[in-house]
Amino acid sequence: MKQLQVDVAVIGAGTAGMTAYRSALAHTRSIVVIEGGPFGTTCARVGCMPSKLLIAAAEAAHTAEHAGAFGVHAGPVRIDGEAVMRRVRNERDRFVGFVTEAVGQWPAEHRLHGFARFVDDHTLQVGEHTRVIADRIVIATGSHPSVPANWREAAGDRLLVNDDVFAWQTLPRSVAVLGAGVIALELAQALHRLGVRVRLYGRSARIGPLTDPALQALTRELFAAELPVQLEAKNLALRREGDEVVVHTEAGEQRFDWVLAAAGRAPNLHQLGLEHTRLPLDAQGVPHFDRRTGQIGNSHVFIAGDANSEVELLHEAADEGRIAGDNAGRWPDVRERPRRAPLAVAFTDPQIMLAGSSHRALCHDGASFETGEVSFDDQGRSRVMLKNRGALRIYAEHGSGRLLGAEMIGPAAEHLGHLLSWSIQRGDTVQQMLDSPFYHPVIEEGLRTALRIVQRALRMGPPPVERCLDCGPGA
Repeated sequence: MKQLQVDVAVIGAGTAGMTAYRSALAHTRSIVVIEGGPFGTTCARVGCMPSKLLIAAAEAAHTAEHAGAFGVHAGPVRIDGEAVMRRVRNERDRFVGFVTEAVGQWPAEHRLHGFARFVDDHTLQVGEHTRVIADRIVIATGSHPSVPANWREAAGDRLLVNDDVFAWQTLPRSVAVLGAGVIALELAQALHRLGVRVRLYGRSARIGPLTDPALQALTRELFAAELPVQLEAKNLALRREGDEVVVHTEAGEQRFDWVLAAAGRAPNLHQLGLEHTRLPLDAQGVPHFDRRTGQIGNSHVFIAGDANSEVELLHEAADEGRIAGDNAGRWPDVRERPRRAPLAVAFTDPQIMLAGSSHRALCHDGASFETGEVSFDDQGRSRVMLKNRGALRIYAEHGSGRLLGAEMIGPAAEHLGHLLSWSIQRGDTVQQMLDSPFYHPVIEEGLRTALRIVQRALRMGPPPVERCLDCGPGA
C-alpha cells in the first residue's frame, strides 16, 4: 500500500474543497486533494446551474403562454421535452467541463482519487490503495439528498432526488414533489410550467425559506394559486403499483409516474470515520466548529461547505473553503476572518430572497427593530411588466436606524437582495439608503417606499407622502 505524507490534506473537490486547496497553496506545496466521486462541484453538476437551465426553459414557456395579456399572440405553445432536457444536459456538461478543466491543471501529485476515512487524528485511508498522513486536514465532503428509507422501499426506482432530474432524456408526464423548501419549489414550479402534472406535498404549514409570518402567509397564497399544493400532509405514505407510485395522505390518494424527494440534504460525514478521532461532535455527528476560522475545536482539522450543515449555498461554501484552507495552510497561526452579510435567493416566480438577519433570527436574538413593508401589487414598474405580485419587508434597528435585514417574495428579488445585503454589510442606515439615487420607473422604488415607512416607524423621519411627486407615477 502506498503511503503519502503531506502538510495539508483536503477531503473533497467541490466548491469548498477547491477554494480550500487554492488558499492552502499560498502557504505550502505539500498538499493533496482527495475526491471519491467525479470531479466537479454540486452546483455545476446537479445543483444551481442545471436547475436554472430548467427554470429558464419554464420561464420561456410561461412568457409565451401569457403574452396575450400584452396584446401579443404567438399561437399555441408546444413544449418539446427532449429538446428541453437536451439543452439542460449540454449546458450542464459545459459548466462541469470548466470545473474539471481547472482541476486538471493542478499538479498530478496534488490529486488523489478514492474515498477517504479517518484512521486516527492525522491518518486517512484512501480506498484500498493509499494511506495519507497529514499534519492538517480540511473536511469539505459536501452533502447529499436526505431521503427517508421507507420512501425508497415503497417507491423503488420510481423515486428520484434532484440529482436524477438532470439525467432525464425527456420530460415525464407526472411527478409528486415531496418537500416544500427551495429545491422543491423551484423544480415543482418549473416542471409545472413545462406541462408536467405536478403536486407538491409539505409536512408542515411552511413553504419556502421565508421566516416572517406575514410573508409566509403570502408565499402560501401565491404558490397555491398556481400549483397544486398540499401542506401539512398528514400520514403521507407511498405505494408502488406497476409503473406508478400512489401518494396517500389523509386528504386522499394521487397517482404519479415519479416521486421526487426534495426534503432537504444531509452532510457527507457518516462514512468518514470521525469516531476514530478525538474531534468534538454534536448529537448528529457534525463537528463543533468556529465559523470565523473553520477550525474544529482546538484541533488541526478544519471544515467547510455543506459538510458543516450550516448554510448550503455556493458563495458560503467558497468563503468557508477560503477561510479553512488559509488557516490549515498557516496552522498553528489560526486567524479569524469576517463573514459576509447573509444572502439567499430562490429562483421561483415570484423570486424569494433573504438578506442580512432574518425576521426569526432578530426575534430570537431579542433585537429592537421596526419593520417597513411594501406590496408590489400596485408598484409601477412591476405592474408594467405584469410582475406585480409579492411584498418586501425590511428590518431596521431602533436608535441607530441601521438596516439589519430583509425578506421578500416578489419581482427582481435576486437584484434587490444584493443591494440590501451590500448595504447591511456596510452598516448603512435607513437615511443613508434614502439619500442614494433611485431612478424612475424601476422596481427599486418599492424599496424606497419600504425605507420611508420603516424610517417613520423608527420616529426618524416624516410620514411617507402617498403618491409623492418625486417618486413619479406608480412608484
